[in-house]
Amino acid sequence: MARPEFMGYRRENGRVGIRNHVVILPLDDLSNAAAEAVANNIKGTLALPHAYGRLQFGEDLELHFRTLIGTGTNPNVAACVVIGIEPGWTGRVVDGIAKTGKPVVGFAIEGNGDINTIAAASRKAQEFLQQASEKQRERCRMEELFISTKCGESDTTSGLASCPTVGNLIDKVDVMGATTCFGETSEITGAETVCASRAATKEAADKFMKAFLAYQEVIDRHKTNDLSESQPTKGNIAGGLTTIEEKAYGNLQKIGKKAKFIDVLLPAEAPSKGAGLYFMDSSSAAAECVTLQAAAGFVVHLFPTGQGNVIGNPIEPVIKLTANPKTARTMGEHIDLDVSGILRREMTLDEAGDRLIDIMIRTCNGRLTCAEALGHREFVLTKLYQSA
Repeated sequence: MARPEFMGYRRENGRVGIRNHVVILPLDDLSNAAAEAVANNIKGTLALPHAYGRLQFGEDLELHFRTLIGTGTNPNVAACVVIGIEPGWTGRVVDGIAKTGKPVVGFAIEGNGDINTIAAASRKAQEFLQQASEKQRERCRMEELFISTKCGESDTTSGLASCPTVGNLIDKVDVMGATTCFGETSEITGAETVCASRAATKEAADKFMKAFLAYQEVIDRHKTNDLSESQPTKGNIAGGLTTIEEKAYGNLQKIGKKAKFIDVLLPAEAPSKGAGLYFMDSSSAAAECVTLQAAAGFVVHLFPTGQGNVIGNPIEPVIKLTANPKTARTMGEHIDLDVSGILRREMTLDEAGDRLIDIMIRTCNGRLTCAEALGHREFVLTKLYQSA
């Protein structure tokens, strides 16, 4: 098929976004109120409150910084105001975002108080917002698009039709030069050797197995041999998935039949080996996974659902598709693309993939997803350890 183009926002570092957010980013839980006050003062800005950022250490702290800096550097963000309780860690996030050349400034509450901080941050947020409002879209190529995917509330229709529809898209855009990402380490359980066989190199296969086995060590450490209602979830079971192995094989349909993943990313790690398919070692919880992928720089997300999942993300638009006719009927306000015609033999998988490409390009051009229209802005950080 022809290589589709889209209208995007080109950022200072050359990356292309499809949204133009001015983000008010709290460094820690203590700064949420101030960030939300700034967003309330300056209409059109976006606060991202979260629960963490105090007394973290080691890899947990590194992941925290990687996620916050990645969120601010995502090409869908035009500018960022960072607010933290202390100046040191706040400055670290500001410095990380500033490397992209993007407008960013930080404010510390300690020694200033909420009222003074909110006033100063509001003035800067207004300036950033007005600057961003003049940014114009320009024509961009598929090679400049970063696409992520995960599935949620899967059922039998997911593995049969909606996940393969995403896989059909991945196969098509992979040869066009797009950068794509899948993850959900726990949901590969039972199909890990098949997943490893889809690596482009032995190095990538070994990195995947190392990540997968590290997850298994967590299970062993807690002496857990029954993941009922976690993997698979109660919703998965109600939809006909009786084992994690069934769920895993359906999940893997999202990477298509031809594309091979070229590298394995840490949570929230940006891809660095050029265009192609990447695996991210990530949570299978919807909001956590999309938050991590957005922090890695992915700008549009494809989300197949069976029983019906309502997930959105504040900065990365989430396109939801389903092949479950009941879900399309009863939760239609959440579904951007109904591919249940595949199961009725009214639509081929290839046609479904083309329709998904079409709705993705329309979203890149500015069409609001269902999740955006309904106000779903789930932003959930992943935490690894207990706090110090």
